[in-house]
Amino acid sequence: MAMIISGTGESEDDVISTINTTPLVDVMLVLLIIFLITIPVVNFSVPVDLPKERNEVRESKPEDIVVSVDSQGRIYWLDSRVESLDALIVKLKTLAQMSPQPEVHIRGDWKCTYEPVGKIIYACQRAGIVKIGFITEPPARAL
Repeated sequence: MAMIISGTGESEDDVISTINTTPLVDVMLVLLIIFLITIPVVNFSVPVDLPKERNEVRESKPEDIVVSVDSQGRIYWLDSRVESLDALIVKLKTLAQMSPQPEVHIRGDWKCTYEPVGKIIYACQRAGIVKIGFITEPPARAL
């Protein structure tokens, strides 16, 4: 330990150039305790069963209805163009009354926006369609 003796020429007003690390250590210990307490709460706060990724190869049945969207966002029922969303809902309501209810498969062009596909899903919901599927192409396999 060092002691300042007044007779050595150093005065009490001289600047002490050492860093007091006690406040730094106190702050770090408090932060460490806060992190140790809050980390288990963040990890296990809400139990959620996340869906697993899966791709099912399914055969289309003749009774399934295919609704397509081209790159300009136009909607097609099988091969004929649907002029409005209301016309699509009317067609879907007739399907919803059938027993067993056929599936609706949506084919969307990759260049189109999500809006027309969302409109088709909304129309299916309003009509009471229970089963909706999406037709996609599998990714290219690496050679």
